[in-house]
Amino acid sequence: MFIVSLVFGLLFSCNSNKNISAKDEQPKLESDTVRIANDEIEYEVIIIDPAFTNWFNSNARPRSFYSQSFLEARNIVWVTEWNRRVIMPSQYNPNLYEMQINYNASTNYGFEVNYMIYNYLTFFQLHYNQRLGGYTPRR
Repeated sequence: MFIVSLVFGLLFSCNSNKNISAKDEQPKLESDTVRIANDEIEYEVIIIDPAFTNWFNSNARPRSFYSQSFLEARNIVWVTEWNRRVIMPSQYNPNLYEMQINYNASTNYGFEVNYMIYNYLTFFQLHYNQRLGGYTPRR
């Protein structure tokens, strides 16, 4: 089993959304390590999971399928449960839930960060047969 690491250094709010052009409509990843960062507002998302890239390229819906508010609603529920499991290593596999995700519901991280978190947490639940509650992940 692969060790899954998510590092979220989400520190300051992001007040602007990334404009997505038509060429970005079909999601595509080229690496096993996914990094989204913006030094100006000091956030960084790093996803290290070799199976995620294939899943994302085959299953992720186009960015235009979601609204930012939809992604945020899912993410806050799933991240809250993820963090609960991190602090309970005797009940949940500590190889799956290694570190907490610093995600603040009142911070605007923008569309792209929420899109990638949502897709990773969807993949994680389907691939590792985990349910983070609230919403059932869909392909």
